Amino acid sequence: MESYIVSARKYRPSTFKSVVGQHALVNTLKNAVKSGRLAHSYLFCGQRGVGKTTMARIFAKAINCEHLTADGEPCNECESCRAFNEQRSLNIIELDAASNNSVDDIRQLTDQVLVPPVTGRYRVFIVDEVHMLSAAAFNAFLKTLEEPPEYVKFILATTDPQKVPITVLSRCLQFNLRNMTPQDVVGHMSRILTEEGIPFEEGALRVLAQGARGSMRDGLSLLDQAIAYCGDGVTQEGVRRMLGMSGGETLTGILRALAAGDGAGMLAVADAMQTQGLSFAQALRDLAGLLHRVALVQRVPAAVSEDDSDCASIREFAQAFSPEEIQLYYQIALHGRNDLNLAPDEYAGFTMALLRMLAFKPAGVRAVTRVPARDAGRASVQAPASVQAPAAVPAPAAPSAGVQTVGRSSGMPPLPRPSAPPPGLAGPAAGQLDDDTPPWGEPSAS
Repeated sequence: MESYIVSARKYRPSTFKSVVGQHALVNTLKNAVKSGRLAHSYLFCGQRGVGKTTMARIFAKAINCEHLTADGEPCNECESCRAFNEQRSLNIIELDAASNNSVDDIRQLTDQVLVPPVTGRYRVFIVDEVHMLSAAAFNAFLKTLEEPPEYVKFILATTDPQKVPITVLSRCLQFNLRNMTPQDVVGHMSRILTEEGIPFEEGALRVLAQGARGSMRDGLSLLDQAIAYCGDGVTQEGVRRMLGMSGGETLTGILRALAAGDGAGMLAVADAMQTQGLSFAQALRDLAGLLHRVALVQRVPAAVSEDDSDCASIREFAQAFSPEEIQLYYQIALHGRNDLNLAPDEYAGFTMALLRMLAFKPAGVRAVTRVPARDAGRASVQAPASVQAPAAVPAPAAPSAGVQTVGRSSGMPPLPRPSAPPPGLAGPAAGQLDDDTPPWGEPSAS
C-alpha cells in the first residue's frame, strides 16, 4: 500500500513557474540567477504558509543547477538537482532556528561555512524562523553573515521580521511575500482535486479559501480534512458542517428578521443553531463578512458578480438597510464576537449581540434619496411618514395689554406680567435693584 502524503507536501512547487501567488519575487530571483548578480544573504518574510521555505529551496537549487533553462528555471535533471530532490545534497543545508537557537548551534554553522563545496558552485544555508535565535547567537552570526566566503549564500526566512535585529536586516536583501488571495487558493485546490480525480463544488473551495486566511498551507490542510470528511466529493454543505459554519439561510434569516424587527424570529434562528451544534463565534464572523459585502454593494454595485450564489440576498439587504445601519450592525457583530469569552456562555453572547442590533435599530427605515445639485431646485423628495417634519405650530395671537412676549421667538407661551409687584417686595426688592433700574424689565425714561 502506497504511503499517504499530505497535499501540502505532495504538491509543493519544485520550479519557479509552479509557485502560486508570488510573481514579483519569482521574477526577481529568476533575473538574479540568469544574470549571475547574486547577493550573499537574503531574507524572506511573510506569514505562515505563503511559500518562504519553498522559495528558498527552489532558489538554492537554481543557483547550483548545472543546466539552467533559458528562463532561469532549474532543470531538475542534473546531478545537483536530483541530489537535492532526493534529500542527499551536501551543498544545501537547512537549519531550523526554532530548535537550534543557541550560540553553540551557530558556531557549528560557521564551522561548516569554512568547508568549500565538493561539487557545484555554492554552499547554500537556509535558516528557517531566524527570529528565534537568541541575542548571543545573532551576535555570533553577524560577522559570518556580513562577509561569508564567495562560495557561500545565506537564505533566511521568518514570520516575524520585527524580532530580527536591525544589524541582521541591514546585511540582507529583504523580500516580503504577500498573502495568498482566495482566488489563488481556489485555483490551486481545483488543480489538485482535478489531478486526484475527486469531484468538488466551486462553492466548497471558496469556503475553504476563506478559512485559509491567506495561507496556502492552511488551505491545503483544510482541503485534506474536507476530503476525508465529505467522502465521495467535496461539497459546500459538507465543508460548512465540518467547519461548524452556519449555512447561508441562517445568516439571511437573521438579517430578514432584523429588517422586520422580529426579535422572536432572530432568537428562533439562534435556537436552531444551538440544536445543530454550530459555532456561534464562526456565525458572528460570517455575519460580519456578509454585512461587509452588503456595504460594498451599497457603495459599489459591481463589487459582487452576478454569478455569485449570494448575489441576490446581498442586493436584497442592500436595499432593505441603510448604509448607516449596515455599519452599526457590522460593529456590533465584531464586538459581539470579541465579547463571547466574557459572556456566561456562547449562546448568551450570541443572542445578546442580536438583541443589541435590534435595540439600536434606527427609527427611520430608509434614508431619503439624495437629489443632485442641478435638480435640487425643481425636484422634491417625499420623506417617509416616520421622518416627516412636524406640522407647523400656529403663531400665537398678538399680545394684549399687560402681557409680555418673553420667549416668543423660541415657541414658548407668553408669560403674563402682573400689574404690581408681589406682596412683601417694596421698591427695589431688598436692595437687588439700584434706584436707577426700573422693576420688572420696564425701560427707563431717558
